Amino acid sequence: MTTITVEEVKARLDKGEKLHLVDVREPFENAEFNIGGTLLPLGKVQSLQIEDIEGFKNEEVILYCRSGRRSADAAYILESVGFTNTKNLTGGMLDWLQKFGS
Repeated sequence: MTTITVEEVKARLDKGEKLHLVDVREPFENAEFNIGGTLLPLGKVQSLQIEDIEGFKNEEVILYCRSGRRSADAAYILESVGFTNTKNLTGGMLDWLQKFGS
C-alpha cells in the first residue's frame, strides 16, 4: 500500500481521470458526503465480500474513509488477497472537507 493525498486525487478528478475510488465507510457516512467512490464498507472487505471490485485487482484502487485509518486496514486486506496497487487517501474525507468543502 502506498498513500495519496486529497490534493492529488482532486487534481486527477478535475482533469477527468477515471479513478477506481472505494469508500470503506458505512452507508450513512457515504450518504452524508462522498466523492463518487464505490461504497464497500470495511466490514464487507474484512469478510472478503469484494465482488464489486474484483476486476480491479491489477489496477490502481484508491481507498478512503473518514480519516484514513479504516481505508489503510482495507488496503492491507486487499493486498493480502492479491490486489497489486492499493492507495490509501491520507486524511480521508475529514481532510477533503477541510480543504475543498462539500
